[in-house]
Amino acid sequence: MRLADRVERIKPSPTLTIDAKAKSLKAVGVDVISFGTGEPDFDTPVAIRDAAKNAIDSGFTRYMAVGGAPDLKDAIIAKMKRDHGLNYSRDEICVSCGAKHSLYNISQAFIQEGDEVIIPAPYWVSYPDQVVLAGGTPVFIYTDETTNFKVTPAQLEAAITSKTRALIINSPCNPTGANYTADELKALGDICLRHDFLVISDDIYERLVYDGQVFSNIVQVIPELKSRVIVVNGVSKTYAMTGWRIGYACGSKELIAAMTKIQSQSTSNACSISQKAAIEAIDGSQEPVAEMIREFEKRRNYIIDRLNSMPGVTCFHSEGAFYAFPNFSALYGKSFNGRFINNSTNFADYLLEEAKVALVPGIAFGSDNYARLSYATSMASIVEGMDRIERAVNSLK
Repeated sequence: MRLADRVERIKPSPTLTIDAKAKSLKAVGVDVISFGTGEPDFDTPVAIRDAAKNAIDSGFTRYMAVGGAPDLKDAIIAKMKRDHGLNYSRDEICVSCGAKHSLYNISQAFIQEGDEVIIPAPYWVSYPDQVVLAGGTPVFIYTDETTNFKVTPAQLEAAITSKTRALIINSPCNPTGANYTADELKALGDICLRHDFLVISDDIYERLVYDGQVFSNIVQVIPELKSRVIVVNGVSKTYAMTGWRIGYACGSKELIAAMTKIQSQSTSNACSISQKAAIEAIDGSQEPVAEMIREFEKRRNYIIDRLNSMPGVTCFHSEGAFYAFPNFSALYGKSFNGRFINNSTNFADYLLEEAKVALVPGIAFGSDNYARLSYATSMASIVEGMDRIERAVNSLK
């Protein structure tokens, strides 16, 4: 059977692959601690679950408008005004099957052969492959701890060419947890104003910021950019609703209409029941979110302190999301029982096989010196996982 060439140009999601491997080991009785997937370990709040049950009981179970229910769009409009002072209309919003689906729709609607898309690295694993699937070329800007994993204005200027079609900004960032300040976004936004390209603002972790920091959106900082920015968000991370699959995009009517047209020929509407649940998530009590944030911050402080105490390991003090992104490269060249560690993949394999700990190698995010650990898991698992990693690190010679 001959498959389409485009399939060969992309890779399966590394995070989902790691998670599947960890689950398969657990299924046969292996005691694996997984720091793999970015998925809150909290239950979806009760009020949100009740809203879904009410939707089922009231018969809200049929086809509906492709781009989203009007009342969910209204909830998103109110949220964007309330949280960011931004004004959108219903025809400037498209609701999709998760933020990943929204991002895919953007690439399909806006990127074509020969276009370049600037992607800061480390990056979320799906950005490059979605660009490639649309016929575009990812252009990476590499960052590290010296700039707190943030792109500088000079780097952005140097990456722009006549083929630049879009820039992706993810803040707080998966995998690093870096959170751009308003001043940092303004410095980048001033450059964007001088060039005719789209800014894709992936705000999926906007509520998950720590140490009293605030989240800033590039359109808030530079309102003149609004017509050239598409904001992507969803309910998965903030409300522990990863399986409900509701994301949304806010942008120009022209782009939103194109995305909706593409969605009409793929998934049609996102799940009707999940849309009713999302309305309750956005409009209802935010106290469960505050509790989740407090717990994530405690876990972050513990896991980063533990990682930084290990010989040869350094870890950036993440400012948001729920990931630690330690640098393990000082361990490369060492070995255990004849097994040599030369890159992040070797190290991840070593930890899984010898320590029964699953994490995602940094090469999946474009940065081979690192690995990503999600602390969206219980404190008991984090403590045991850190103990296992520390023993494994100390065993390398």
